[in-house]
Amino acid sequence: MFVYGIDKLTVDKVMAIAKGSLKASLSDYAISKIQDCRKKVDVMAASSKAIYGINTGFGPLCDVKISPEQTSTLQRNLLITHAVGVGKPIDRELSKIMMICKVHALSRGFSGIRLDVIERIIYFIENDLLPVVPEQGSVGASGDLAPLSHLFLPLIGEGEFWVGNDLVPAKDVLEKYNLKPIELLAKEGLALINGTQFILAHAITGLQKMAYLLDLADVAGAMSLEGYQGSESPFKELLHSIRPFKGNIEVAERMRMLFKNSKNIKSHENCARVQDPYSMRCIPQVHGASRNAYYHLSELAEIEMNSVTDNPIVLSETEAISGGNFHGQPLAMALDYCSIAASELGNIADRRCYLLIEGKFGLPRLLTASGGLNSGFMIPQYTTAALVTENKSLCFPPSADSIPTSLGQEDHVSMGSISGRKFNQILGNIEKILAIELMYAAQAMEFRRPNTFSKIIESNFKMIRSKVAKLEEDRILKDDIYALIEMVKNQAFIVK
Repeated sequence: MFVYGIDKLTVDKVMAIAKGSLKASLSDYAISKIQDCRKKVDVMAASSKAIYGINTGFGPLCDVKISPEQTSTLQRNLLITHAVGVGKPIDRELSKIMMICKVHALSRGFSGIRLDVIERIIYFIENDLLPVVPEQGSVGASGDLAPLSHLFLPLIGEGEFWVGNDLVPAKDVLEKYNLKPIELLAKEGLALINGTQFILAHAITGLQKMAYLLDLADVAGAMSLEGYQGSESPFKELLHSIRPFKGNIEVAERMRMLFKNSKNIKSHENCARVQDPYSMRCIPQVHGASRNAYYHLSELAEIEMNSVTDNPIVLSETEAISGGNFHGQPLAMALDYCSIAASELGNIADRRCYLLIEGKFGLPRLLTASGGLNSGFMIPQYTTAALVTENKSLCFPPSADSIPTSLGQEDHVSMGSISGRKFNQILGNIEKILAIELMYAAQAMEFRRPNTFSKIIESNFKMIRSKVAKLEEDRILKDDIYALIEMVKNQAFIVK
């Protein structure tokens, strides 16, 4: 059982809660913290002292005092006016992750929101009542205002829920579940829509994908090197101990594991080649650098998912600090860094594909024994080249840009929501590139038989062959490529 507001969230725990394999609830202690903070807000709301977001307007209207009688209208207006997102809806899983992260942050006891509101969001999570959230419109400072507004419109009977593949008005779904719309009170609308949960949800899903793709890239690289009959010497432990980057050491160790007991590796130990091209022998340095970036984003995302990121932060009955915990820059910059790191996994994979079709060291040109009449594997590398260039174009860092909003009150923004979306786009392209490399590597390995490979590589070779036959004569490769992409997406390949 995970306790909101008390226990520590991790990527794995968020995903487990989202999938229903880990139960999450509020403890008595968490409830007491939520209620104590709400009492402080009630005191401040009745005060004559202007306190931002509690008895004042928002943004550039922070100098306008709001009477207690207007408080509920103010909070409702906040949600409906900020729900201006556009574009396709985000995946339902992302909406659920956003709600999980928001509940955890609100339950820390610094946001001043009522227990009833938090419990309604938990009800949505537990019953898969997932709001429809457009993907565009957040600048990532003051938090993810537009997407969070859409996410919580259903609390007040507005917006839409997913029902199957349909978008259904929230008021109709609430009626079906015998739920009444909530009337928001002082500070509550602001607590709901200030925060980085849109950026964070994209970081979480991206990290989960990237963790697997990093391992799969090592497997694909090892299979390509086996097909190429490259050298295992660049992966020796001593070599990497004298330049001890964490990711490099880990990748080199994994490569040694992937070559263990390989008869193919032993078969050419005394060949005349002195060294392999960089895309083969520098796998630890390139894949390792990508791992280092992954570790950095993982560390920051874990801090963020256990933080309070709304505004103002309620500290006492007389103090609510209007700071900048909602600013997405800490995640935005790391997401941009990780986008480059992910992109490089595809860049080097494409180069390995190219090496395998060059027709060197015992491999036939284009990996076909009957070239000329047959084009073999000439054209799939065009696809990897296109995907690599697409990824390069997606590597421009949105966090390097800022456009002032809110009449200049919000004069520096992170654009982290775009960073998060692009990170996941790049990872989607990496899934396709690695699928194609695995197809190439399996074909190259055919020309090294009867040599055998490590247990893990032989297992993955068999999995590939269960979906994709050896290419003897030209055929439509689209179905083969899609079958392998599906296996990558479902994380079917053995990587450890």
